[in-house]
Amino acid sequence: MTAPPDNDVLWARALVKTYRGAPALRGVSLGVREGEVLAVTGPRGAGKTTLLGCLAGRTRPDSGEVWFGDAELHALPSAVRDRLRLDRFAWIGGEAGLVPELTVRENTALPLLLKGVPRRTARTTAQEWLERLEVADCARRRPARLNRPQAQRVALARALAGAPEVLFADEPTAPLHLADRVQLLRTLTAAARTHRITVLLATHDPDVAAHADRVVELVDGFRAPGTDTDTAAPAGAAPSSPPAPSSASDAEPAPGAEPVPDAEPVPDAEPVPDAGPVADAEPADPVAAKGSSSC
Repeated sequence: MTAPPDNDVLWARALVKTYRGAPALRGVSLGVREGEVLAVTGPRGAGKTTLLGCLAGRTRPDSGEVWFGDAELHALPSAVRDRLRLDRFAWIGGEAGLVPELTVRENTALPLLLKGVPRRTARTTAQEWLERLEVADCARRRPARLNRPQAQRVALARALAGAPEVLFADEPTAPLHLADRVQLLRTLTAAARTHRITVLLATHDPDVAAHADRVVELVDGFRAPGTDTDTAAPAGAAPSSPPAPSSASDAEPAPGAEPVPDAEPVPDAEPVPDAGPVADAEPADPVAAKGSSSC
């Protein structure tokens, strides 16, 4: 058994998982660097949720290894693994999963209270994260009075309030309209980079994956070859060398020859505007969804 590389906060080797004879993961290996946002892409049924579940200790693989730091996650007793998940991990899915009997602030403070944080401190921290996610006005509401964008923001506030080392996000933007999706992703990735939280983001949407630092793809339970790509250079990295000329128009002109004029650049697309306040009811279209986070 081999310990993971020092620079990987999470590391998996040869993960296999089968459900009722149907393979979900077929020998997947993966390393996740500390503080990076890693997108796991692929079509529905590719094994993304199963992979995140194995890495988070929610799902036990049939075979293979999962390491968190120097801890063999796959071999820990259930009680120890559950405590590690509470103290070090957080999870957000496509459904908010809020406790219906609790208010928004109580839901957000819940992970802190379970860790033994004093009630006053937990409430204060919860309120701060609700303000950062722009749903502080909803603090006294019950989940039934939230629309979907609001509920997802509260779920993200709850996940971040506990200061996790690793955040697992399984299709967190799937139920959202475009403006709310962009706003949630910007908040998630900004918070992760500010607080050095490692994020594993499962998605089938390439636009969502573009917010990550690195992308890997699963296909039918396999890790697709040649898909481990950086979407942005890491902080402090040296700039890459310019690409080699790809055509005659890119090459240096011969002496005395008339240089080929550069093509007109294509203008950048207009950025999607950030959401602003709107009423409680969930809008019926993406345009109306703009700003649906306000209570």
